[in-house]
Amino acid sequence: MSDSANSVHPVRTIDHVVLPAVDLETARNRLTALGFTVAPDGRHPFGTENACVYFPDGTFLEPLAVAQREDCEASAREGNVFTARDQAFRFRNGEDGFSAVAFATEDAKGDHDIFARSGVSAGELLAFSRAVVTRKGEAGQARFLLAFAADLRSPDAFFFTCERLKVPEVDYTALETHPNGATRLVEVVLSEQNPTDFQYFLQCVSGNRTTEAHSFGLEVETSRRKLNVMTPEGLRVHFGVSRKSVERGLRFEGLVLSVPSLDAAKRVLDENEVSYRSSSIDIIVDVAPGQGSFIAFREHKG
Repeated sequence: MSDSANSVHPVRTIDHVVLPAVDLETARNRLTALGFTVAPDGRHPFGTENACVYFPDGTFLEPLAVAQREDCEASAREGNVFTARDQAFRFRNGEDGFSAVAFATEDAKGDHDIFARSGVSAGELLAFSRAVVTRKGEAGQARFLLAFAADLRSPDAFFFTCERLKVPEVDYTALETHPNGATRLVEVVLSEQNPTDFQYFLQCVSGNRTTEAHSFGLEVETSRRKLNVMTPEGLRVHFGVSRKSVERGLRFEGLVLSVPSLDAAKRVLDENEVSYRSSSIDIIVDVAPGQGSFIAFREHKG
């Protein structure tokens, strides 16, 4: 990997996470029970569909389901990295999970060049458009350009940058208010037996050459959010979660979300009969059908 390619880009900002789901109805029911407001279904032109959860800080969760398998398979054969990676993930891990992190960008083509020079490009750029509809029925057309990065040692995790070529003029305010109080994505939790083996790869995809080691792994800051790569032991100690695989490689495990009140979040979970665990600083909801990663709620005042 080229250090020069790794140093010319500013630190990237996490935009959203991709959570494969068995179907959108299951994902919607589960996320609603967790206290999230879920957006109307959205359809991609290559056979996948989503039902997103948006936060006021601009980040969002993207539960992703297969709407038309034939279209997904055809697009993958034609070089669509997004559908090819989704199919591979489902084949290896089942229909529910956590497969990708997307960073916001204003130059996906430039990102693609950096990834290619650094030896981490996962394939060709992907341009596409799709309709966007809010809960109030407001409609618009969005266009995107994606650049992909992956490490061959981690077949079940990939990254991409997402450039919004056209942003529809719709009001997302109603979709950004959640009964559980969640306001932003704080942390993406990954696991790997030896996190430092992936230090340079993570520096490249995040645009941040500085990593912070801790007793159970390493952290990479990504503009008000971070990637926290933990050893299996660290995952158990901090979140009470077991790594999903004995194989080596990065795996996305969970999300930490900010709420103004843990008590308020607990009330929603109790009302909806959702089980959770408490740690010293979080309440943690374990993986379930329609929820492919653990979700930890962490209280942040102000």
